[in-house]
Amino acid sequence: MPANYTELEKRLWEASDDLRANSKLKPSEYSLPVLGLIFLRYADYKFGLVEQQLASQVSSRRRGSLGPNDYQAKGALYLPPEARYQYLLDLTEDQDIGKALVVAVKAIELANEELAGVLPKDYNRLEKSVLRSLLKTLNFEVKDIHEDAFGEIYQYFLSNFSQKEGQKGGEFFTPISIVRLIVEVIEPDHGRILDPACGAGGMFIQSALFSQRRTGAIANSAISVYGQEKVEGTVKLAQMNLAVHGISGLKNIRASNTYYEDIHNCVGTFDFVMANPPFNVNGVDRDKIQGDKRYPLGIPSVDNANYLWIELFYSALNEKGRAGFVMANSASDARGSELTVRQKLITSGAVDVMIAVGSNFFYTVTLPCTLWFLDRGKVKTARKDKILFIDARHIYRQVDKAHREFTDAQVEFIANIVRLFRGEAVENLAGSESLLKESFPDGVYLDVLGLCRVATLAEVEAQGWSLNPGRYVGVAERLEAEDFDFSESLEALNEELEVLNSEGSELEARIAENVLQLLNC
Repeated sequence: MPANYTELEKRLWEASDDLRANSKLKPSEYSLPVLGLIFLRYADYKFGLVEQQLASQVSSRRRGSLGPNDYQAKGALYLPPEARYQYLLDLTEDQDIGKALVVAVKAIELANEELAGVLPKDYNRLEKSVLRSLLKTLNFEVKDIHEDAFGEIYQYFLSNFSQKEGQKGGEFFTPISIVRLIVEVIEPDHGRILDPACGAGGMFIQSALFSQRRTGAIANSAISVYGQEKVEGTVKLAQMNLAVHGISGLKNIRASNTYYEDIHNCVGTFDFVMANPPFNVNGVDRDKIQGDKRYPLGIPSVDNANYLWIELFYSALNEKGRAGFVMANSASDARGSELTVRQKLITSGAVDVMIAVGSNFFYTVTLPCTLWFLDRGKVKTARKDKILFIDARHIYRQVDKAHREFTDAQVEFIANIVRLFRGEAVENLAGSESLLKESFPDGVYLDVLGLCRVATLAEVEAQGWSLNPGRYVGVAERLEAEDFDFSESLEALNEELEVLNSEGSELEARIAENVLQLLNC
């Protein structure tokens, strides 16, 4: 487990945000250069460690001939003298710090091929005084920290910039506790991992950490990552995020429109797929995707891309592949042509687990959502005709009035329910033992009213092929009247209204179509 750098993260963020408040820039304009400086600080730290190692391992005569390959072989980026952090700190007041940073960044990219075109170069947009203060702020003491601190700091800044940027921020950042739950359920400890809506790459980071914990090996020796993202600037965020976490494969993260472009030859080639795609997107050109093998279950007639994403995730998996993704609640009960696609998906045996998540977990929307989990290898197991439904809407920690998250123990608890369902050993690395004993005292899976239930495909068919956990799990009795929570009840009613609106739209379209047919008779 990474060390806890919460106080350091908060101190750095507060100092950096104070500087932004005194500049003329919006959060969206400020974020990329600041994240670039965090990356530069990390690269300098890693370079310094390897420099010390090499100094003790080679003769004094050979030290002068050390070059990029020597440093890269030990997992460090090579930094020319003009790109060293201390060099930049030592620049005098009359020297152009913005220009010096651009020179430093270009020198790093030139010496490290994988970073070519990745690092931000718009430092001249920040006032020189702000740049100098930022450099000093990020020049924190490093002797007592591990290199994972930089990855933690980068993620922390990403999270905070996401909140500052509101809707735009949600396009590149998925809250870490949601990502961690997805990772714990699909267990990506080997092979090829795809995120076709990768944002800033958080799914890859948590996958690498999981792989290291599970296998004990360096993540780069166990997994390889592939991503697609529509926005070029967000691609750079993801590539820097990978680099600051020591994950290779930066050039596998590419800008493209996933609906139309299959840049990674995805069909049937991935061990794991994970994503938080945009919800309820309309305007996808159906003519452009006709005949695309990535949509094997048919193209829904409704102008909504939710099921296009679901098919993209499903079709990318190999015969043993697993997928985990975030989806709008309405998709679980969508009718009409989307129901037809969902029925095909369910009868294929690939749907493994469905988890309902409460409201206020995301920075951009307050509505609850559902986590879908597919497992194409499940058809060869005893679970082939079963689906696990979990209602986790009442499991959370209140961060502030507007935001919630899962604690580490809650993530582990929910994942352990899945492990019991699969017949796997449970974990107790995050303190979930008491939660598990409370619901599963004998250490074996059982249906728990209001929490989880295993349904057969026949039962799902009887429910109109619904994948809404609430239809199966039921509601636990409340012990006392004061336990009633108005906001939670309102959430449930709003979720039901969302489903009814979706069904109503489908019905309205069907009636209009039938009327036209009658008029044309």
